[in-house]
Amino acid sequence: MNAEAVPRCQLPPLPPGRHYRFHVMAKPAGALCNLDCPYCFYLHKSELLEHPRNARMDDALLETHIRQYIEAQTGDEVVFSWQGGEPTVMGLDFFRRVVELQARYRKPGQRIENDLQTNGLLLDDKWVAFLKAHGFVVGLSLDGTRALHDRYRPTKGGEPTFDRVVAAAQRLAAAGVPFALLCAVNRDVARAPLEVYRGLRAIPGTYRIQFTPCVETREFKARAPALSSTADRVPLGAPRSRPDHPLSIVTEWSVDARDYGDFLCTLWREWLANDFGRVHINVFETAVAQSLGLPAQMCTSAPVCGKAMALEHDGELYACDHFVYPEFRLGNIREFHQGDLAFSRKQTEFGLAKHDSLPGWCRRCPQLNLCWGECPKNRLLRTPDGEHGLNYLCEGLQAFYAQVARDMPEIRRRLGVHAPSTTPRGDTR
Repeated sequence: MNAEAVPRCQLPPLPPGRHYRFHVMAKPAGALCNLDCPYCFYLHKSELLEHPRNARMDDALLETHIRQYIEAQTGDEVVFSWQGGEPTVMGLDFFRRVVELQARYRKPGQRIENDLQTNGLLLDDKWVAFLKAHGFVVGLSLDGTRALHDRYRPTKGGEPTFDRVVAAAQRLAAAGVPFALLCAVNRDVARAPLEVYRGLRAIPGTYRIQFTPCVETREFKARAPALSSTADRVPLGAPRSRPDHPLSIVTEWSVDARDYGDFLCTLWREWLANDFGRVHINVFETAVAQSLGLPAQMCTSAPVCGKAMALEHDGELYACDHFVYPEFRLGNIREFHQGDLAFSRKQTEFGLAKHDSLPGWCRRCPQLNLCWGECPKNRLLRTPDGEHGLNYLCEGLQAFYAQVARDMPEIRRRLGVHAPSTTPRGDTR
């Protein structure tokens, strides 16, 4: 298939000063990975979507993606994200082709950026030199301590990987390649907050850390969380909402909501006392920004979603990385321009549903403007008054945001920012 064979983008022109922007996480090797993490939400996609073994994005589809992605976005910056599975199994030649095609299709005055989310096992000196030469930003998965990391992130053969990931971080730091450490906060990680944080902070070159809570329903390998039956949605605080319950609605490795709140609060106090302005933590920075009246920096804490999609190796575009299920398929970019799919009615409704489906309990919450119901995939509970759609992490998030609120006067003082005037609740001016 020739990349030019796909129809051109049909999006109408926008008024001056407005732009089409969206984000796609491309998975050129699908769910293929050289690790066997028990908490991974993506390894099972090969079976669910009936992908062949050792699936790979072919050159024609790669060119189609790059051309369409650049063509459909009208801003001065286009950010490509490469994820998996494990994207580095595609090899360096694949990514050399990536930058070649990006240079070919880049619009005049447009800046192309790339980020690569990897487990780091294949990042040798050649890889690091390439990443440096082409300005890639790297996300490197590392779960804090050696014991926790090796328990949850072994190779397919069960071998530990902690030392290999730390070595990759050291190579990146030595070469001056910017990277962020990504820590998956599962049930055990959440119970060792300071050990995890201090372990990550001690890695040379670390000044960005991303914490992502692990929450998956028991049936996540077969059915999207948004499609779980209402009978499986238990009330806030119910015993079955705890991961250690024999009939829990979530997996045994999912983080406990209360533990997650304790984890964030403990890290926040450590960060505020020792690392404020020095270590950038995704959850903390968006909480501070939103507390100052600025937009959310993470889709999970924004009022709506839908601008971050996932592209599989075969050209299938899905509504979100966490909703790669048949019901949330938007179409194939071999047949439809991904710009049209990104702004289609189906995807628009998916994004707005985050806001429109919020239960009244959330709408009345004083912390609504920091949370917005968090990620829709985690809305697994019923509110105390019986509504569906309450976030599984609600108890923990409430504790964390309360901690943030208590400390915001001090943060404003440090930043030299005056407290904003308050608007009466319910006033929509």
